[in-house]
Amino acid sequence: MGYAVLHLEKASGTDSAMSAHIERTISPKNADPKRTHLNRELIAFPHGVRNRTQAIQHRLDNAGLQRKIGKNQVRAIRVLLTGSNEDMKRIEAEGRLGDWCDDNLEWLRKTYGKENIVSAVLHLDETTPHIHATLVPIVNTERKKKKSEAQVKKNYRKKNPNASRLSADDVMTRTKLKEYQNTYAETMAKYGLQRGINGSEARHIGTSQYYRELFAKNEQLKENIDELLKKQTDTEKKLSQVKSEVSKEKFKKVKAEMGANLMDGVNSLFIGSKTKRQQAEIEELKSENATLKDENSSLKTQLQTLQKEYKTATDKLQAELKKIYDLFPNLRELLSIENLCQQVGFAKETIQRLLRGGKVSFSERLFSSEHKRRFATENSIAQIVKIPDKPGKLRLTIDGVEITEWFRLKYREFQRSIGIDWAERSVGRGRKI
Repeated sequence: MGYAVLHLEKASGTDSAMSAHIERTISPKNADPKRTHLNRELIAFPHGVRNRTQAIQHRLDNAGLQRKIGKNQVRAIRVLLTGSNEDMKRIEAEGRLGDWCDDNLEWLRKTYGKENIVSAVLHLDETTPHIHATLVPIVNTERKKKKSEAQVKKNYRKKNPNASRLSADDVMTRTKLKEYQNTYAETMAKYGLQRGINGSEARHIGTSQYYRELFAKNEQLKENIDELLKKQTDTEKKLSQVKSEVSKEKFKKVKAEMGANLMDGVNSLFIGSKTKRQQAEIEELKSENATLKDENSSLKTQLQTLQKEYKTATDKLQAELKKIYDLFPNLRELLSIENLCQQVGFAKETIQRLLRGGKVSFSERLFSSEHKRRFATENSIAQIVKIPDKPGKLRLTIDGVEITEWFRLKYREFQRSIGIDWAERSVGRGRKI
């Protein structure tokens, strides 16, 4: 049984560097670019908000804060949610990763407030599946007075004790941090993940420190390898020197002694009781060999039986699958479209509604592998339609346009928004801009 991993870390400033890491505007060394398109944003941004950094500021602007935010005040808390590597791979292989994400979102919203969770991104392009969530620490409890304030007896006009405040310290007290670990472990128990050791002296280190220590270890390892290679070279030189110093007379003497010892050994085999003992050992080995042959034969029989059972089960499944495809001709097409929806980043609920048929209204950020970027859309209409000239074939449309062409239109809109206007006309075999 593996461990549930929950880590909270205060961010500094606007935390734009972590936004770049989470949203993959920069490519980290420990990520596989071929799997980056599998990453998913689990929370839709408000209207007009395009990224994590803007989402943090949007929450601060709309939280009703009465005090000015200090220059060094913590505006966001990074929340990492994952589990042991083998267990997370098992959850993904079992097809339960979507449910795991939903339970994590529900726990975050219940624990910190739905409005305070402004971003949550699932990363599948690193070794272990994990979620990067962003918490804006808005609280509505009364600020705890310091001892010096409690001792001063002055009458000031009291402010509303339930007014919204930005306070990372209230969210990350020692008592609350332990409570978060307990409740998170309870939520993750059904996935075979348990709480870490309470009171453990192990401490989490930041990403930048991890890479610094990894680099230092790598340099130290290189030095150790160079030192070992140097020692090996010195040893080979000494061995060669020793070999050259051995005279022919010493070699003859050693050879003669070896020959005498060999003759003594042969004589003892035929004369002493060693012969009987070795004969008994030979018989015992023969018996063991016969037993192993019988076991091998039995295992071969079992293997053949299992292979036949496997073939029978496989043939039966293939026949049933063919029957299903015959009864539901559009099933192959629907499965292909469902896979496409996951790749571009449709939400789970949106995909389910699309597969039921009809038009589906949605507001999401979809990923285009052709343009290597995401495009946001508000209140668009997605629909699975039949291809008129290809019976049995289906395609996915957005706002009445096939999804590939829709991405191209969105890309042209993006180019125009940054001042690039592509006026194309044919000139020979090329294009003129």
